[in-house]
Amino acid sequence: MRASSETVEGNKVRLSVEVDEAEVDRVLADAVRALSRQVRVPGFRPGKVPRQVLEARMGGAAALRTEALREAIPDFYARALADAEIDPISPPEIDITSGQDAGALAFDAVVEVRPVVPIPGYAGLKVTIPSPKVAESDVDAQIDRLRETDAELVEAERPARDGDHVTIDIHGTLPDGEEVIGADDFLYEVGSARVVPELDDQLRGSNVGDVLAFSANAPSAPSGQERDIAFRVLVKDVKEKKLPEVTDEWATEASEFSTVAELRADLRGRLAKTKIVQAQLALRQGALAALAELVEDDQVPEVLVEEEVRERLHDLGHRLEQQGLSVGQFLQLTGMAEEAFLADLRTEARQAVKSDLALRSLAEQESLEVGDDEVDAEIDAMASRLQLQPAVVRERLRRGGRIPAVRSEQRKTKALAWLLDHVEVVDEEGAAVSREELRVDESMEATHPSGGLVADVDDIAGGATGEVPEGAVVDAGSGTDDGEVEA
Repeated sequence: MRASSETVEGNKVRLSVEVDEAEVDRVLADAVRALSRQVRVPGFRPGKVPRQVLEARMGGAAALRTEALREAIPDFYARALADAEIDPISPPEIDITSGQDAGALAFDAVVEVRPVVPIPGYAGLKVTIPSPKVAESDVDAQIDRLRETDAELVEAERPARDGDHVTIDIHGTLPDGEEVIGADDFLYEVGSARVVPELDDQLRGSNVGDVLAFSANAPSAPSGQERDIAFRVLVKDVKEKKLPEVTDEWATEASEFSTVAELRADLRGRLAKTKIVQAQLALRQGALAALAELVEDDQVPEVLVEEEVRERLHDLGHRLEQQGLSVGQFLQLTGMAEEAFLADLRTEARQAVKSDLALRSLAEQESLEVGDDEVDAEIDAMASRLQLQPAVVRERLRRGGRIPAVRSEQRKTKALAWLLDHVEVVDEEGAAVSREELRVDESMEATHPSGGLVADVDDIAGGATGEVPEGAVVDAGSGTDDGEVEA
């Protein structure tokens, strides 16, 4: 079999495939053997039905050949993709040019491929990341978090303010007089916005004995529509937090350390690792976003955006299914309209496709190549993950025409590494950040008393956002980131 390719209009490629007559004959023989085993003909055992009988039952030799070619052309096409190093993004339009009735087979396959998009200025990108340096104020904040866990509530001889805990009687009624909110001796933290924002506004500056009357809109379940509620609140008690003094005795009780100095040193190390991981994630996301901005919207094939949307919907549906929810129930619980949800999803999908195209173009610009040994290593890694033999995985990839995609994904990975090594990196103040500052030193691999790391990278990543969640460094109770093949 021989394959050649040429670019046609837009980002389409014509793949011309020629299959020798001898190979076509082998395909026909295989089809005859398969049909002979499947077809039941009186007087013949399975697998022993003569070809002439099969041809008669199929409607003639031409019909048998047509069926055999229909089954064989997808395999010929997949092999041709691998030979021509083509990574398609849409199903092909196949046209048999010769050999429909006899002799050697030739066919053309016109297929859409990813465009090589221009990325002007990619070598001069600048990314701003949070500073990986630990300030003493950062350590102080973590110390205060620990102190909060040991805080006592004491009477406050002053008006209430944010952070105070007030004991209140709270009742809310609809215009028709129906009470929808009612609680006595309710302990509430001012500023927490746990009920309605207007409650915090009213409580700020209030004193014991004050009666607060106000109206606010609150969502009604399950429709999510707002309704006007008249609130009446009696302030019965105002308490403030009294934090323990920062002493060696407190450090001993609150952690496994015997002095404040040791505790601060440990927290400083934990913060350093967390800040570095946060900065690394911000660098990756910022660099990809900056590179994607170089790609114009009209250069993005809609077929790729649609595929990305489908994949994201599938992934979301799978995750929700594990929680016993449907996408419809998810939208209802979050109060999101389906149209707005899909619009946001499409925006994210388009951005992801832009990043993908830009990285592939960067690989072309910088001549980043992937050797056969690297492809073999990746297939071995896939086989290990799937617990299959490498030969089995390779054959499945070959049959699906996916080996070029494996190589393409590896080139994209190299492009990302190149990008992260070459973008200019600065902190929020505009000061340059060196790559050395973004490396995690072994001395930073601090552990909790339980033996776990300060914060797992997945926790630090904050899911898809890359945000470090509050409290990632100090545990309140302790005192201290395609080519795959289906199996």
